[in-house]
Amino acid sequence: MTLVPHSVGLNRPQRPLPPGACDSHMHIFDPRFAPSSHWPRTPPVAPVAAYRQLQARLGTARAVVVTPSTYGTDNACTLDALDQLGDAARGVAVVGEDVSADELAHLAARRVRGLRVNFVSPQSWGTTTPDMLATLARKVSDHPDCADWHIQIFVHPEQLIDLAPQLRTLPVPLVIDHLGRIDPAQGPAAEAYGVVRGLLDGGNTWVKLSGAYMRSTVHGPSYADTLPLGRALVQAAPERLVWGSDWPHTTETPGTVNDADLVDLLQAWAGSDAVMDRILVDNPARLYGFDAAA
Repeated sequence: MTLVPHSVGLNRPQRPLPPGACDSHMHIFDPRFAPSSHWPRTPPVAPVAAYRQLQARLGTARAVVVTPSTYGTDNACTLDALDQLGDAARGVAVVGEDVSADELAHLAARRVRGLRVNFVSPQSWGTTTPDMLATLARKVSDHPDCADWHIQIFVHPEQLIDLAPQLRTLPVPLVIDHLGRIDPAQGPAAEAYGVVRGLLDGGNTWVKLSGAYMRSTVHGPSYADTLPLGRALVQAAPERLVWGSDWPHTTETPGTVNDADLVDLLQAWAGSDAVMDRILVDNPARLYGFDAAA
């Protein structure tokens, strides 16, 4: 086996993944598509061909391509990736609050299933606001072609706490990125975890079990400090969790993330093969509209 770009190591996950396993959060960066003028860093070279190598190593069959902030509101790279990956892929797009109904219909026809609203990274429009979140959620809710869409948010824990009243009343399903960026040292005792738990109990919220390295101080291969948080989420709502690699790991120092370790971490969080399979196969099939028979 050859080394996968942006992923260290050659090992496979300890447990072979089930058919239809989905990586529900990854990004494609293709040099054919220019980054937005607002973006301060040179993007990595991480095209579909390199990602297919990761799929072969991990054993995943499905993917959710999330437009990175690098491209602003230009989803061309993501849509091109969806064309290359075919029906085994879905997309999450980034748009401005002035997005038209025609543009949403176009994205839906290309297998986009949600919009990402990012309160953390630099955005082409400047500062993301609660009003923008409300506007986009309303536009998705009102659009006949977006009946199966969701809003995905990337937030700091303190932002999650502040937004909680609004998030409880969103008219569309909510997906919280990267464990809500909750500090593993606080784990289930964190105030932000209480917000997430309340949202999960409300039945309209999903969490992405991804980006464990963003707040971990233990790091790989075990990321052991994240175990209480991950296991608490699994216990709270195993039917509304999905897993993502976050490849090519743009928040991390290059050469520090082993994606097989991230799959093994999911196994440690899940506690059983049945729950792990639910998170990898059944839940993303429902959230993103994959054919269960595929």
